[in-house]
Amino acid sequence: MTKRSLPLAFLASLPCTFAVNCTYNDVLSIMPTGVSLSFATPVVENGTFTVPEGDTGWPTNPINLPKLCAIGATVPFDQSNKTFGFGLFLPDKWNGRTLTVGNGGLAGGVNWADMGTGVKYGHAAISTDTGHNSTSTDASWSFENMESQTNWGWRALHESVVFAKNITEAYYQTAPSYNYYQGCSTGGRQGFKNAQMFPEDFDGVIAGAPAWWTSHQQIWQFWVGYINYISNVTMIPTFMFDVIGKEVLRQCDGQDGLVDTIISDPNACNFDANALLCGQNVTNGTAAVCLTVDQLATFDTLTKDFMDTNSTLVFPHWLLGAEPFWTMNIDGGSPNIIGLGYIQYTLGLGPNWNWQDFDADVVALSEKLNAGQADASDYDMSLFYDAGNKFIHYHGMSDGGISTGASFYLYDQIDRALTPQGIELDDFYRFFHIPGMGHCTDTADYVNAPYYIAGISMTNNGQYSVPGYEDSQHDILLALMDWVENDIAPESIIGTAYANFTTADVLTRQRPICPHPKQARYDGEGDPNDAMSWKCEMLY
Repeated sequence: MTKRSLPLAFLASLPCTFAVNCTYNDVLSIMPTGVSLSFATPVVENGTFTVPEGDTGWPTNPINLPKLCAIGATVPFDQSNKTFGFGLFLPDKWNGRTLTVGNGGLAGGVNWADMGTGVKYGHAAISTDTGHNSTSTDASWSFENMESQTNWGWRALHESVVFAKNITEAYYQTAPSYNYYQGCSTGGRQGFKNAQMFPEDFDGVIAGAPAWWTSHQQIWQFWVGYINYISNVTMIPTFMFDVIGKEVLRQCDGQDGLVDTIISDPNACNFDANALLCGQNVTNGTAAVCLTVDQLATFDTLTKDFMDTNSTLVFPHWLLGAEPFWTMNIDGGSPNIIGLGYIQYTLGLGPNWNWQDFDADVVALSEKLNAGQADASDYDMSLFYDAGNKFIHYHGMSDGGISTGASFYLYDQIDRALTPQGIELDDFYRFFHIPGMGHCTDTADYVNAPYYIAGISMTNNGQYSVPGYEDSQHDILLALMDWVENDIAPESIIGTAYANFTTADVLTRQRPICPHPKQARYDGEGDPNDAMSWKCEMLY
């Protein structure tokens, strides 16, 4: 691939000469063979794109867009008239780059919302619908449908990217200089999977909170709810999760060297769960806001690795500090709907399968099928490295949706695969774990961690970059671009917290987020809310 360097300051200021106008007939003339054009719609400066009716996966209209051409297209993938689709935002002022954005959960539909953020950087923005249309929690589309599972697992993303890059080149009459990817959760899995299978697709990848071990993770997501709801005696009420979280914070916060409402090193916390135990004369733990002996046993199980009957790892446990977000997997009186749907539909046990019938056979079946070949478990990423590409991986340490431990496990497996080949991971791959952050975004109100590092999918309002700090020290997407294009590796990314993350109007604290295995250390003197008072160091 020929790469023409473009400075970061030159992100969105290139007026372009187009081969065609943004009309249906003109855009139809540049469609690759086999691609059907659904629509070509111009969007005015500071305009809104109206998401096509029926897009249940990503129904939110992206707003405050630059002037652009919005394109929707479909591609048949078998002989039964089934298709996968993709969307493109082609800005009038193009910076010569593409940004493909990932999906989430089990959702189908083009991710127009994150495309709307990506295009504000000046990139041509791309998203696939993964071959179906559904909400993020609906697995019914996958029932006895291996082709659709494969599309969701990997095929639709790769082929959408190939076609979309061809359209981009035809539209602007020049090939993209650099191609990037960013996604979180399922989008993080897609980033790893695509880099492992098709290292030529992207020059740089950002993968957040990756759902990379699908065949194990979906069962774990079901299992934690199963453990909690299998008996009324042992069940922990969901309102207690915040109570537990605040006790964890009380004990663990100071153990990292600074009392600041953030647990910076949950793995090192020596937590005494007996502090949650009800007194001897308490007969109703719910009324007394404490845990009974039976409930404490449930807490102990939920905070340990999920192990198979033969003592092999199924999935790593939640880290301490994730309790405020446990409701992502434990809520509503029955196991997680994504995990349950995956077992019923994707594994093919049927919609009438009763969650109380769960046993080790389900774990074995899921691992055997690896539905859609979705697991991103080819740890040998040497081809991606050999291509000169760069990879940034991040995960919130308070993630209640996907255990952060899964990312630590993945990092270790990649390290074991590449180190014997003489490949230093830091040369192309860096993993940033973010204290206090939940799943892909968010922080508990009583924590207010500086997690925001921009790019896409960290806000629900399409905010561009970090207001007042639009640079590669504070913005993860700009950091990746600086690494790819200027060979400046990110030694840290400064996270930002606001009094209100939606409006981003009052900045409350900033702190460096460090590449594993380093952690941020407070200097003991400066303002702890100032990033300059912290350094990334090896603590062990």
